[in-house]
Amino acid sequence: MQEQTPSTQPSNARKRAQIRRRLRLRRYRYVSLSRRVWMRRAVFIAGALLVGLTAVGFAETANEAQNVYYAILKFSPWLPLVMTPVGFAVLAYITARWFPAAAGSGIPQVIAARKSSDNVHRKSLLGWQTTIAKIVMTAFALVIGASVGREGPTVQVGASVMFAVATFAGLGRQNGLVLAGAAAGIAAAFNAPIAGILFAIEELAKAFAGRINDIVIGSVVISGAVSWLILGNYDYFGEVSVRIVDTQDWFAVPICSIVGGVLGGLFSVGLITVSRKPPRFIALLRQRPIAFAAGCGFIVAVLSIATAGYASGNGYIETRASLVFGQAIPWWYGFAKFATTLLSSASGIPGGLFSPSLAVGAGIGSMVTPILTFTDPRALMLLMTVGYFAGVVQSPLTAVVIVMEMTSDKNMVIPLMATALFASGISRLISPEPLYHALARGYFASTFRIRGTPDVAPPAVSSS
Repeated sequence: MQEQTPSTQPSNARKRAQIRRRLRLRRYRYVSLSRRVWMRRAVFIAGALLVGLTAVGFAETANEAQNVYYAILKFSPWLPLVMTPVGFAVLAYITARWFPAAAGSGIPQVIAARKSSDNVHRKSLLGWQTTIAKIVMTAFALVIGASVGREGPTVQVGASVMFAVATFAGLGRQNGLVLAGAAAGIAAAFNAPIAGILFAIEELAKAFAGRINDIVIGSVVISGAVSWLILGNYDYFGEVSVRIVDTQDWFAVPICSIVGGVLGGLFSVGLITVSRKPPRFIALLRQRPIAFAAGCGFIVAVLSIATAGYASGNGYIETRASLVFGQAIPWWYGFAKFATTLLSSASGIPGGLFSPSLAVGAGIGSMVTPILTFTDPRALMLLMTVGYFAGVVQSPLTAVVIVMEMTSDKNMVIPLMATALFASGISRLISPEPLYHALARGYFASTFRIRGTPDVAPPAVSSS
């Protein structure tokens, strides 16, 4: 046998490297020309386009619904005392009876759907019936004066649209497409593409999934472009230009972190407690869910009338006036909005937390501006908005980027990041489990079957 000399060994190594390169090139060409790969790409593009169109239509519907409530208040300021509790009861009944997966914000449902290994269970959470019901009932909730937003529901709607397109195309694995649809929903709802990507990674996936990164980013780009073409390249709240100038201004950061983190944590643990682990007296009330929803609606109506409508709706107008124009909000606004948002979310009706939470943060920030006179009021409200929102969702990076993209303010990056990070940490001391993931347990296959979907078998929930 001929022995290889040192001079022939490099030559053999080069040949092996050339063979590996040819094999990789051949595999790449096969994948590029694969019919299934191009089918998935076509499904992804079509789904992202539909998510963008649906999100835009949802936004316009929600805005009109909000205007209808203000018109009702103007016509008869006392009508909400009857309309709101009756509306809450009707929504709670319809949701519990026919569309249990449409309750709340929709983000817990998306988390549960991604963790489920059963396609029937996923369909019960993201089916087209649920999507239509979510849009219609969220708009109706705004008409009757509930303190809800349409941004969280847009996450579920986006995931549902992408899931429906993938199912129609016969694609077996839809986990990445569901995540991409949810991210596209956030991007289109806020005109905040980077926030959509970060929300998918930080909140929904709780990890960076490299293999689905491309479709998440791509769906955000396509959905955001659709929204941009129809609605224009707008800033959700308008352009805000404030900055922290002096050293003393930095004292506002720990103050907003503590106040925002504590209040956000209290909201989170309060909603989790009422929804998942209610004390005895609340558990007795929740045994009659329709009456419980009506009671929540009555309190919301009283607070709405007492505050001339401030405590109802998504809070967009008040938040924009404070952040963009520096307009002072009544001192009681933040706490009134806190209460109505908690009651609306706990009642079991459809509706999201994003916009109301931002409004609560702005209201609390406006309340402390007479105390912290050394800081620009708009900067203070911006810091408190981020602090409270990060305390509620415990996703600090998402909170910072959402607020930055909504206001086009690049001057407050470091103060906002510091506030969100500390507030999120303080919130975890009060509510150890993140809000959306705690609520998602109610939509796992084994639990959701008990809550009104007897046709769904209780398969094991995957840990992926």
